Amino acid sequence: VQLQASGGGLVQAGGSLRLSCAASGRTFSVGSMGWFRQASGKGREFVAVLPWTGGGSSIYADSVKGRFTVSRDNAEKTLFLQMNSLKPEDTAVYYCAASSVLQTTTSNLYEFWGQGTEVTVSS
Repeated sequence: VQLQASGGGLVQAGGSLRLSCAASGRTFSVGSMGWFRQASGKGREFVAVLPWTGGGSSIYADSVKGRFTVSRDNAEKTLFLQMNSLKPEDTAVYYCAASSVLQTTTSNLYEFWGQGTEVTVSS
């Protein structure tokens, strides 16, 4: 599975961005697709995850709950992350990832990773 993330940029606090992650290859093996982020000097942090096929709920980190929404378009094999009410602490490189495990928030269980897209929120 190959993943290509896009949509990052510079935005003022309170603004919005929409990240996209295009998947290709053997996506039939994917159970979950998720977003993680890594701020400068910090470790990788879980953001959101949803099942890649079928039903099931999305899971969000407490820090983004109510502001971020994860969604998918299976026909286009694309994962999205709508980010609203952005805060300076959301500044990070955002990565999309794919796991064969269903609904996991553990980064070590994600086998495939995109290259990352940078989000900068100015105060």
